[in-house]
Amino acid sequence: MLLLALDTSTEQVSVAVGRDGTVLGSVQLAGGRRHAEQLAPAIEYLLRETDVVPEQLATIAVGTGPGLFTGLRVGVTTAKVMAQALRIPVVAIPSLDLVAYPLRHSSRLIVAVLDARRREVFHAGYHAVPGGVQRAWEYTVSSPAELVADLETVTTGILLAGDGVARFGDVFAGLDRAETAGPEHAAPSVAALVALATARMEREEFVAPWDVHPFYLRQSDAEIEWDRRGL
Repeated sequence: MLLLALDTSTEQVSVAVGRDGTVLGSVQLAGGRRHAEQLAPAIEYLLRETDVVPEQLATIAVGTGPGLFTGLRVGVTTAKVMAQALRIPVVAIPSLDLVAYPLRHSSRLIVAVLDARRREVFHAGYHAVPGGVQRAWEYTVSSPAELVADLETVTTGILLAGDGVARFGDVFAGLDRAETAGPEHAAPSVAALVALATARMEREEFVAPWDVHPFYLRQSDAEIEWDRRGL
């Protein structure tokens, strides 16, 4: 089964084509906030280079966030439009899971941390389990200092991953028993999206395109201003 995987929850645009859990090809573009300009050409290029036509796709997989508002809208909307046009289902997976999954062989507590702007981070903790990871707490948005204060009570080793770790490196530097996974784990993994989406496809855990929505965790700047003005 062929699938197209998309994640645009961070500043990186990631696209992959997968078959039966194996990545046939992928594109990662660290272009800042140019998601709308980069995503469609990246998809077109990747399909051409992997010799796949859209009509061969069985599923569209998309990272749903939490993440940057504009990027999430671009990725989720693209996934929905393509799925509706091709009459195929969607597999939707939270982007924090895509940061944690490649680290599933670690014996440490895996903490996925994505930059949320406004001096905040999106985060979730994970324990490795056979075949993957299991979330240790709910997806959360908080200040880096609040997250560090919570992690200071953890008695096991900690593995930090995601672009929020580098963004607030000074805050995380004082955390005992913690290591960072490195820049290669800064963005959600599109290879992880292929693997996790393939498993859900096999279990027929699909979502109708119109039921897929970005996972924001908080209001956008525009919504906050709207509320402030009482509009």
